[in-house]
Amino acid sequence: MEPASLENLCVLYHSANYIVVNKHWDIRIDSKMWYEKQTVQSQLKHRFPELADPGTYYGFRFCHQLDFSTSGALCVALNKAAAGQAYRCFKDRLVTKAYLALPCQTELTVLEYGEYDGDPVTKVLLQPLTGRTHQLRVHCSAIGHPIVGDYTYSLRTDDAPYRMMLHAYFLHIPLEHEPIHVTAPDPFVPTLDSKWEPRRCVNVLEDLLKNILTKPQMEIQEEPEPVNKKSSPVESEEQQAQCQQWLCEWNLD
Repeated sequence: MEPASLENLCVLYHSANYIVVNKHWDIRIDSKMWYEKQTVQSQLKHRFPELADPGTYYGFRFCHQLDFSTSGALCVALNKAAAGQAYRCFKDRLVTKAYLALPCQTELTVLEYGEYDGDPVTKVLLQPLTGRTHQLRVHCSAIGHPIVGDYTYSLRTDDAPYRMMLHAYFLHIPLEHEPIHVTAPDPFVPTLDSKWEPRRCVNVLEDLLKNILTKPQMEIQEEPEPVNKKSSPVESEEQQAQCQQWLCEWNLD
């Protein structure tokens, strides 16, 4: 995927109510900084000036968020009613009480094993069952396998790749009158990045998506209440350092 510019906005879906774009990996959705001229917001205003709503701060209603360094499917509502319907879908999907009582949960499925620029890597499908800031990035780092190119959650060690290898491949918004099912082409293939060399396929992505759409929604599991309240285990110095690093970087891309 080429670097972003005002002219190369890629539209995946367009109706009277919504636009879904394939966000580039090197661009913010919007910005209050006067010097940041290139954002998804400015791309949309350049491509669709007639659709900008002067009644909103940014001109467009973004239904969800993607980090600066994350590419893929991003949905934009074109009117207030459409925005409200999409927000309700995201709210129901992520289960509001998860923010209050349940842990963050992500389902991880291995797609392929291979190498990137000579280093062993694993290509995976990540499904967020709850929604927290940087959830996928934090969870991958927490199990000892940060996302390739994620400078922040590799404790500032992985700075060689040209981008962070996180891509929003599939977006499903179960709207009653206009269900949205959109895929953003996979950028992590040898034809687009010669440094990626797949070695062994474990699961076919398209088959997994079919199963996701047909199986009942997976329930978020609540942690059982302990019978006897025990004191929390003492963290190691390494765990404390990593936690402090995450807290320092939490609001950064």
